Amino acid sequence: MGYLSSILFAILLMIGFGYFYLNIKKIVRNIKLGSAINRNDNPKARWKNMAMIALGQSKMVKRPVSGILHVIVYAGFIIINIELLEIIIDGLFGTHRIFSFLGTFYDVLIGSFEILALLVLVAVFTFWTRRNIIRLKRFANKDLAGFPKNDANYILYFEVVLMSLFLLMNASDLHLQNSPGGFSHYIKAGSYPISQFIAPLFNGVSSELVMVLNELFWWLHIIGILIFMNYLYISKHLHILLAFPNTYFADLNAKGQLSNLESVTNEVKLMLDPNADPYAAAPANENAVPSKFGASDVQDLNWVQLLNAYTCTECGRCTSSCPANLTGKKLSPRKIMMDTRDRLEEVGKNIDANKGVFVPDNKTLLNDYITPEELWACTSCNACVEECPVNISPLSIIVDLRRYLVMEQSAAPTSLNAMMTNIENNGAPWQYNQQDRLNWKNEI
Repeated sequence: MGYLSSILFAILLMIGFGYFYLNIKKIVRNIKLGSAINRNDNPKARWKNMAMIALGQSKMVKRPVSGILHVIVYAGFIIINIELLEIIIDGLFGTHRIFSFLGTFYDVLIGSFEILALLVLVAVFTFWTRRNIIRLKRFANKDLAGFPKNDANYILYFEVVLMSLFLLMNASDLHLQNSPGGFSHYIKAGSYPISQFIAPLFNGVSSELVMVLNELFWWLHIIGILIFMNYLYISKHLHILLAFPNTYFADLNAKGQLSNLESVTNEVKLMLDPNADPYAAAPANENAVPSKFGASDVQDLNWVQLLNAYTCTECGRCTSSCPANLTGKKLSPRKIMMDTRDRLEEVGKNIDANKGVFVPDNKTLLNDYITPEELWACTSCNACVEECPVNISPLSIIVDLRRYLVMEQSAAPTSLNAMMTNIENNGAPWQYNQQDRLNWKNEI
């Protein structure tokens, strides 16, 4: 490459990585719109979670077919892109296969990359077939209508194009390595177990044209990677980055354990403490914004819940295991996460359009995106949490939205209101007073 190519390449990198950085800043800003929550306890368990679940894909392989295929695509995406480092150095300094001095180790690396690329193509074809021909139920759900369905296919097409360009780039390089006539720039380096079968396509083609094609494949490959990297911002594939922090900051408590509202807990402690003086409390700040019970919009959720929303892979394992959904109820845990992310993105765009300030738009996550019918269909069984391959908790969002309905709007279902009235009057969920609770034994 000449100086002009190196300069052009440097500009391309700056644009690609610069735009990616700006998009990541927006995501971080949006996540920080959530309320504070402490998830820095027990770092040893958190690192173990991240290693086992995000890196080791331990929950993915619970469904062996899709799990193993996903591991192949994941490994291929991560490992093959190690070559990106060599491409960047070659592009900036006009070198060619700068790491070829590694000798046998370099041969093993390139050969491994090629085998992985082929496996990725096989896995991607299988995924595409499952989605578009077999049409598995969890991929044919109405939750995925429109862009979400297309997004999944776009990602698969991206993978096919990137892997194909990688193999074509290597095949044309191999052809030039073996061509007589002074192509010293294409030194003999690397092992090509897959592209060696593609290289014969260039037989009979002039070496000059093959050089042009090799450059074209090289440029298209790096441009494709940069485009794909920036496409992540609007794609469900963002989970390849966020799965790591998401699993690290996941809730370590037992799945059946629900969090308590701190304000309510403090009030209960005050009521139960015989030595407490309610009049000794500090005077209220008249200018303070009243605290809200539960959540009605994304700003009321905590930042981990918003991170969950961005991390959602839209795989549908949660919905396919949800007993409410399986019995025909409107609830879909996947939709809960997708709606939360969509609303968060809408709020973020509002802030961008108003120079960093959110202007009320008369919309909320509750009602405008998620209906009470969906929320009350949830049985709180935690099946969705158990099934999620990256430790997302749709239930925590459902609970906070239901808390708002009950504690702020008194909008609980009639049956739930009756139960709470019984607890208040009788000290139990049943409509019998305490003296009559054991009357049933007389009927035996």
